Amino acid sequence: MQEITSVNNDFVKETVKLQQKKYRDKENKFILEGKKSLEEAMISGINIECIFIDKNKFQNYNLPQEKVIQTTEAVLKKISTTDSAPEIVAVAQKKTCSVKDLSTCKKVVLLENIKDLGNLGTILRTSVAFCADAVILYGKECADMYNPKCVRASVGNLWKLPIFYIADFEELKKYFSDFERVATLPRAKTYLKDYDAADKMLVMFGSEADGLSKELVDFSSKKLKIEMKDSVESLNLSVSCAIVLYELFL
Repeated sequence: MQEITSVNNDFVKETVKLQQKKYRDKENKFILEGKKSLEEAMISGINIECIFIDKNKFQNYNLPQEKVIQTTEAVLKKISTTDSAPEIVAVAQKKTCSVKDLSTCKKVVLLENIKDLGNLGTILRTSVAFCADAVILYGKECADMYNPKCVRASVGNLWKLPIFYIADFEELKKYFSDFERVATLPRAKTYLKDYDAADKMLVMFGSEADGLSKELVDFSSKKLKIEMKDSVESLNLSVSCAIVLYELFL
């Protein structure tokens, strides 16, 4: 068991860098903040490299001592991205998913160029809740699922299904040409409630700002919309996703 109490410690400085995507990508690591995220990651077999914990509260937790670094609230605040420092901040290795996993998937969610980290984390949580087999983050502008805000918003569900980044349309076609490809559109002609779900589905959602690209709309084999009051043009993306996945996947 180690102890680090200085915010100027070199290892603390290296850990702080993981708040930035370029360092997360370079090191293939990310930050976990709080007890719930750490517990779920450990249950899911995520490789935890080290655990910073308030030295005055260490006795409240049953943790692998070889990974523990006892520290101060000041250090926890420095390495955390939250306004109030959590009692625990861990460094973990990213989970690796194989595209071979897609061969057994039948219910897949696609998010195109989603940028809002809170929405992304919430949708990942929703996808687990409503039995999605996988999530595709499509496009070159998708948010980073290992951003601490997304990790927090997923509330420990980031590890419970495979998540893939696909930027190339030809690659997307290779995996999903034999799926029913459902485009969710505010002006589609078919209501969600009138659609009989197919056995294999790729359900596609665009960002709130831009919606689905023409490329994906043209790729779709079915276009659906949620029935709602005419005076409301659209719903928050994560709310729309929850409604659609509840109807189609359960």
